[in-house]
Amino acid sequence: MNIEHTRHSLAHLLATAVLDLYPNAKPTLGPAIETGFYYDFEFSSPVGEDDLPRIEAKMKELLPTWKGFSGREVSEQEARELFKTNPYKLELIDGIVKEGSPITLYTSGSFTDLCRGGHVDDMSSIDPESFRLSHLAGAYWRGDEKNTMLTRIYGMAFQTKKELLSHLEMLEEAKKRDHRKLGKELDLFVFSELVGPGLPLYAPKGMVLLQAIRDYSRELRKKMGYQEVHTPQINKAELFKVSGHYEKYKDDMFRVYSNYTEEEYFLKPMNCPQHTQIYASRTRSYRDLPVRIADFANLYRDEKPGELSGLTRLRAFSQDDAHCFCREDQIQEEFSKLLHAIRETMETYGMKYWMRLSLRDEAKKENYLGDDIVWEKSQHLMRELLREQKISYKEALGEAAFYGPKMDLIAQDSLGREWQLSTVQLDFTMPQRFQLEYIDEEGIRRTPIMIHSAIAGSAERFLGVLIEHYAGAFPLWLSPEQAWILPVSDKWNKLGEKIAQTLQDTSSVSLRLLVRNDSETLGKKIREGEKAKIPYLLVVGEKEEANGTISVRKRGGGDVGEMKIEELATLLHDEIKNKN
Repeated sequence: MNIEHTRHSLAHLLATAVLDLYPNAKPTLGPAIETGFYYDFEFSSPVGEDDLPRIEAKMKELLPTWKGFSGREVSEQEARELFKTNPYKLELIDGIVKEGSPITLYTSGSFTDLCRGGHVDDMSSIDPESFRLSHLAGAYWRGDEKNTMLTRIYGMAFQTKKELLSHLEMLEEAKKRDHRKLGKELDLFVFSELVGPGLPLYAPKGMVLLQAIRDYSRELRKKMGYQEVHTPQINKAELFKVSGHYEKYKDDMFRVYSNYTEEEYFLKPMNCPQHTQIYASRTRSYRDLPVRIADFANLYRDEKPGELSGLTRLRAFSQDDAHCFCREDQIQEEFSKLLHAIRETMETYGMKYWMRLSLRDEAKKENYLGDDIVWEKSQHLMRELLREQKISYKEALGEAAFYGPKMDLIAQDSLGREWQLSTVQLDFTMPQRFQLEYIDEEGIRRTPIMIHSAIAGSAERFLGVLIEHYAGAFPLWLSPEQAWILPVSDKWNKLGEKIAQTLQDTSSVSLRLLVRNDSETLGKKIREGEKAKIPYLLVVGEKEEANGTISVRKRGGGDVGEMKIEELATLLHDEIKNKN
């Protein structure tokens, strides 16, 4: 049984249950989604979370009376007559007529809906214990905040009750790991109404994490021959008009106004247009290519307030963003280097992943720059590169960048949730628009190919993902505080400071140590260290001074026992260096 068809069929059942209980409700749209379904309604009186059990019970009452779905194509007039009291369905009919598609209706039980199809053959095959209504949310009609606010009812649906229960357990664990909750508890970042939504403020510990993520990406970029640059946050509109962002992306960009000139400026949403100008600043020979540049400057995107979500959807962020300008015969080698760096990154962070080849939607060519020949060539080349690297992938129509196809890494965190992180994009269009050139071995002017890439993507977004992936228990190399030194009483505070200095002097890497020389009891310090998810708690007192040792407690491992200072320094050094 196709789970997408099941979920969509249950959306129809939800609409029927709602209309049975609330006859004046106006149903709008009800698609299947990743873990279930939803349906948006306009209600004449408020409906709340407390009403969900009643609606779900009605769905389960109706389910045995439903069989399959019968579909039929109807005229525009018939469709308008059927939905004459529902302005939302009438607007959908307008759209179907405009695009020249057939109007189809599907009926099951007592409910007939405007629908393109995709249902189960027999509703009785659906286990009533395999789905559940989960929550309500507000949703603007067609996603436009100028339109009516509707009530969206969400449901979860799986093939079996066991799968549903497993998903519910994951959701409970996800609540505990919510990066917004842990970020506050671990003192990593804050949001301020005075600063604005989607604009996080990073506390010192959060900044340590961000910098560690960026530094690792810098390390990988350096291995591949990339050099770091820095470009301004604001740019003239003319730059984005040439790149195509003004035409295709302007509504998602922040405008900036000068008090002294009439020129139009924007905060930059990405670095690629600026990098073309670094490339164009001098004459390039075929011997100079590839030119590889990386940039960690801040970026800004005018996201809708309702779509902002902690660190995973922001208005201000950075990326481990880079661009390679190369000859066509160099593409394969450059892709190979990038794929190797991506593999290493995912292994280091302990994440499984799969690849998505994001392609142009051939039915909406107007949304993209470049002609058919360029797109056919670039998409064919991307497929060949993935096959040569023996990488399995899934294709996704409509997910390409507006200037070219891309290979997206979809990472799975420790709870099995998927996140789009790394990306490699092949771009024949932007170099042409900026008239970038190099002189080939025969003295002929050629246009370079531009490879866009991000290894972990946005450091800020990735931090949000990692907080939940690790449940705040970061590996030693990432942890803002790697070890606490805990004197058993005030008498041993100076010994704690001395050991901290010895560890720093002995280790060839800088350690992030904190000597807890406050007057709290040792037991309380240990409990606080465990709550703060500190990797190592190091106890010092009379016994340790006499033996020239330190007592070690490792997060998740309990008491390790006494160790010599030099031995501990080596252990910490190796764990940090190897990013275990």
